[in-house]
Amino acid sequence: MLSGTSYDAIEVAAADLRLAGDTVEAELLGATSIDFAPRLRGAVAAVLPPHPTDVGAVCRLDTELGQAFAAAAQVGVDRLCDGHADLVVSHGQTVFHWVEDGGARGTLQLGQPAWIAERTGLPVVSDLRSRDVAAGGHGAPLVSLLDALLLAAFPGPPRAALNIGGIANATVVRDDAPAVAFDTGPGNALIDTVVGWCTEGRKAMDRDGARAARGRVDERLLRRLAADPYFRRPAPKSTGRELFHGDWLRAAVAEVCPGVSGDDLVATVTRLTAETVADALRALDVHRLWVSGGGSRNPVLMRWLDDALPGVPVATTDELGMPATAKEAYAFALLGFLTWMGLPSTLPSCTGARHATVLGTVTPGLRGPAPRWSGEPAVAPRRLRIVTS
Repeated sequence: MLSGTSYDAIEVAAADLRLAGDTVEAELLGATSIDFAPRLRGAVAAVLPPHPTDVGAVCRLDTELGQAFAAAAQVGVDRLCDGHADLVVSHGQTVFHWVEDGGARGTLQLGQPAWIAERTGLPVVSDLRSRDVAAGGHGAPLVSLLDALLLAAFPGPPRAALNIGGIANATVVRDDAPAVAFDTGPGNALIDTVVGWCTEGRKAMDRDGARAARGRVDERLLRRLAADPYFRRPAPKSTGRELFHGDWLRAAVAEVCPGVSGDDLVATVTRLTAETVADALRALDVHRLWVSGGGSRNPVLMRWLDDALPGVPVATTDELGMPATAKEAYAFALLGFLTWMGLPSTLPSCTGARHATVLGTVTPGLRGPAPRWSGEPAVAPRRLRIVTS
């Protein structure tokens, strides 16, 4: 389970995972999305940068998110697992990702796992990013392991998996060198922000890219936004709403085009996502691309991304058997499974860590099996195979 940088819903996915030698076999049991109540979404927004907050608000939100994730976990167990599961993996909600001088210094996800364990009776793996940060990594993008294992089945020129959530991240897989992964920059975050401005908070997304299709890209503003130093930093790197937030955008608009219309602004930040992603992938000589995340459902964004990558076939991960709207949730299921098996689940070349680590913290359940940390050693996986029952 996770709520991403768009903080609009809890994504829940269920999988039956097993190791067969160096291959993870994954039977995908289904996925669902559970919208945040408006009050809870507002509470998340209130603690995100650049808003000031206090420890009381953080404590209350940790509990309220934990209760929401607990309810979502129960839905997952009941509806997707026929009432039986062995383990819950919860990413929670990122509220701060501390990056300084190009390196990650800390990361904070809320959604107290004790509520999940108490509600479901199952053990919970949570806090999946901190160990990688402690090992010198960015704690992101953690989906890179699933991407690398999945794309290992497609040898050839460099190929990439792109997830467009609030922040966009890419994993580039090559046959002759370790995989590389990084946050490219804003995905849907700025689009959602502008739509919120245009609707006085009533809506939080540009459904079907309708506003971007009506608007015209302001080229001066686009150049101003694309000049941010983040886009020129080498991988591995990570970012979040700590940088790409509403005040960052307002400052650029006030400087360049204070009278820009709402639809033109949506079009401009949509083009910013497409072009910054494309620039990053061209620099790594990517020959093929598979896209996932909420942005994969925006036809204007997908068309502009395709236009910005001439000669590069662009498809969604549905083509690979991995549902595009649930890939990140399945990725965290994989990470928690490997933690349960006592196996590292990071790629240092992707996160920048000094070494691979076993991720997360385990909150015991009231029932269920103990972690498989003793007995026959498991083998670190090299590929992922999606199987059907």
